[in-house]
Amino acid sequence: MKFLKTFGILVVAFVLVLSGCQEEENLSTNDLEQQKEYTNLTDYQTGDIIPGQYIVILDGEKTKKANWKNLDYKAKRSLMKEEAKSILQRNSISEREFEHVYSSMVQGFSTELTEEEVTKLENAEEVRYIEKDRYVILGPPPGVGPPDNGDEEDEEETSNQTTPWGIQRVNGGVDGSNKIAWIIDTGIDLDHPDLNVDQNRSYSVFTRGRDKDPDDNNGHGSHVAGTIAAVDNDEGVIGVAAGATVVAVKALDAQGSGDYSGIIEAVDYVGANGEDGDVANMSLGGPTSDALDETVLNASQNGIIFSIAAGNDGEDANNYSPANVNGEYVYTISAMDDGDYWATFSNYGNPPIDYCAPGVNIESTWKDGEYNTISGTSMAAPHAAGVLLLGNASTDGNVSGDPDGDPDPIIVH
Repeated sequence: MKFLKTFGILVVAFVLVLSGCQEEENLSTNDLEQQKEYTNLTDYQTGDIIPGQYIVILDGEKTKKANWKNLDYKAKRSLMKEEAKSILQRNSISEREFEHVYSSMVQGFSTELTEEEVTKLENAEEVRYIEKDRYVILGPPPGVGPPDNGDEEDEEETSNQTTPWGIQRVNGGVDGSNKIAWIIDTGIDLDHPDLNVDQNRSYSVFTRGRDKDPDDNNGHGSHVAGTIAAVDNDEGVIGVAAGATVVAVKALDAQGSGDYSGIIEAVDYVGANGEDGDVANMSLGGPTSDALDETVLNASQNGIIFSIAAGNDGEDANNYSPANVNGEYVYTISAMDDGDYWATFSNYGNPPIDYCAPGVNIESTWKDGEYNTISGTSMAAPHAAGVLLLGNASTDGNVSGDPDGDPDPIIVH
């Protein structure tokens, strides 16, 4: 558990590649025309600035209406869109499309702006600060090959339920019924037989193309969900908080790609709709962002517990968002192998890291009803999320080989 910290304006210009399981999927021409295009992504890396795209954070006291608290999330978003239009108009900026709007944990919006327009908005009394938007692109998981394709041999191997080593190490496999975990990721396989997905509350920040549906077209989000909550049945695997309800909040597309502006919308949605005691998992990140960090911290102050991957660069986690966030209900998680030894790819640093958890060769659920074994701090965070969801988190020893010289405690139930 961590104390609140003051947010500084810090831009760290290098790349975070968190454990993704990016498949070589090609968007159809129709998909590319319909959805926001993350084109030529091979030319970009996580943290690269998106030219001309900005995140505008407003002074909530100057933008909220008198009856704001009595409105539902959809109504608040509609009001925020109108307010954003009004702010542009008052500052002599022509009307344009808003990529995302934020109405609950922070107030603001993202859109394309010229440098001259940015200067105008920076001088507007309603605007607190403006950030350049950045790409978030999941890379291949550390130390393993590409995802399996669920062939017949694999299906036979997963036809009977197994308990992955990581679940055993954190004393998981406990009944998680009536618990809720929000998965901010690539979506979740909505009809996976080993997952209990709340489709009604699931959400996507994408408004066009195949990713407007919260179903998982990548696999990464489904893997995270299974580690937290795979059902205790006669097939596949079992999760830490077995059978807990998982809610898909899609912030990354089929290629494991997105941007900070979309992730902020996803956290805003969770903060507005989650409840005290729920857990939100964030197995993603990049260079520091005041806007993302602030949104996570504000959402956590509603009693929603955040479990955040430390990152896979073997660097100081203080230089990454949202891994660097410190708060009473925010936990940053490093990764270890099955010998309790430090995973060499894991980011480090105390603070912000609170616990270490299993993150190497982790078997879990996958898209299309399948299963897969991958590695990364993306896999460590959901182990901790499951423990935190069950409550009464404890520790069992410390990880060996922590490069910061202050070994992280290993989280267990």
